[in-house]
Amino acid sequence: MRRAFGILVAALTLALLPAIPAQAATPTAHQPILFVHGYNSDGSTWNDMLASFRAAGYSDAELFAISYNSNQSNVTTAQQLETKVNEIRQQTGWATVDIISHSMGSLSSRYYLKNLGGQGLVDAWVSLAGANHGTSTARFCGAVSCREMRVGSSFLAGLNAGDETPGVVRYRTWWSPCDSTINPDSSVSLTGATNTKTACLGHSALLSNSTVFGQVKTFVTS
Repeated sequence: MRRAFGILVAALTLALLPAIPAQAATPTAHQPILFVHGYNSDGSTWNDMLASFRAAGYSDAELFAISYNSNQSNVTTAQQLETKVNEIRQQTGWATVDIISHSMGSLSSRYYLKNLGGQGLVDAWVSLAGANHGTSTARFCGAVSCREMRVGSSFLAGLNAGDETPGVVRYRTWWSPCDSTINPDSSVSLTGATNTKTACLGHSALLSNSTVFGQVKTFVTS
């Protein structure tokens, strides 16, 4: 009886002790990067760039290529990015992350920055061939995300209203004069960002071009 009573007292004592907060992770060597793919794609589209970052000294624990349903609204994807960024911050011990986006991925990540509190959690944002002001090729697909990507859509009107590059985030875009997917070429550039013209590269070639990679790496690590 006394033993049972002692066990009960010990259990109650432990229950009343203040909870010990989880220990924060030790920050990784490099600020983590979240890679956001575009329409009709997945995280594997970043394989070449991921390999280049690894060769430059990044570890797998610092590189995160998300996959999502690219037919869903960019608003839904932005909400998933919000969750992913918080997970990455907790996992890596960093207060902020970098985001590198391609094509339609620029829209959801910008929505996250503008409307879901991402401005204080993202250091550098990169848009490679981003459909930031829409593209005429979005007329040929009917998913809600594609309709949002059409020139003149209400989604883009809201996204681009006011400051196109809000907050203290560092913004930079890369666009190619030979990109047949993003039309017009001027769609990529944003007011307030550093906008960079590449060599004559195809829409997906920006992801594997060594010159573009070198510029992107210098930007996110500066």
